[in-house]
Amino acid sequence: MGILSDLFRFREAGEPANRNNVEEFGAPARSLFTSTEIFTLHHRIEITDESGNVVYRAQTQFPSLHDKTDITDADGRQVAHIESKLFSLHERHFVDMADGTSFELSNELFHIINDITNIEGLGWQLRGDILALDFRLYDENDQLLANISQKFLSLHDKYCVDIYQPRYEAIIVAILVTLQHMIADREAAEASSSSSSSSSD
Repeated sequence: MGILSDLFRFREAGEPANRNNVEEFGAPARSLFTSTEIFTLHHRIEITDESGNVVYRAQTQFPSLHDKTDITDADGRQVAHIESKLFSLHERHFVDMADGTSFELSNELFHIINDITNIEGLGWQLRGDILALDFRLYDENDQLLANISQKFLSLHDKYCVDIYQPRYEAIIVAILVTLQHMIADREAAEASSSSSSSSSD
């Protein structure tokens, strides 16, 4: 388990924070966990706290060409609205927060292992290790805001986010949900491309 913990930093609610994260960044101020509902027409994500209480919900409209997703809090209040841009090489997504803050996520191209997504409008950057399923969110001063880890081989597409700047929690959650959509879209595109290649052979 130690080797897997070194490589994959995901943890379930109730488990101690990953020791590597604690050694590098200190103990997180708060941690949240996501699980995606499967076998449903609507793409739904629940974000829970350490005790399993639902803190946020994300739901994607179906059908939706622009992958329109709304995030609400546990009481149903609007937190953010997310839309993707069609036919964009940079996997561009637009996010409008309920408090009026708006920003865009734009993925940099030509990175084989490291994944870099610019948060335009905030000056933040999301840097990922695709092989380790580990992503770190930095602010405009290169200070760590959150560490996002994806569970290896999970049917429910689970993520853990360790938050180091809790005042930005809502924005971090919106970025987390957008990241999940970006990765899911990428995996679907790769599977479609692989299927098309196989059928042509």
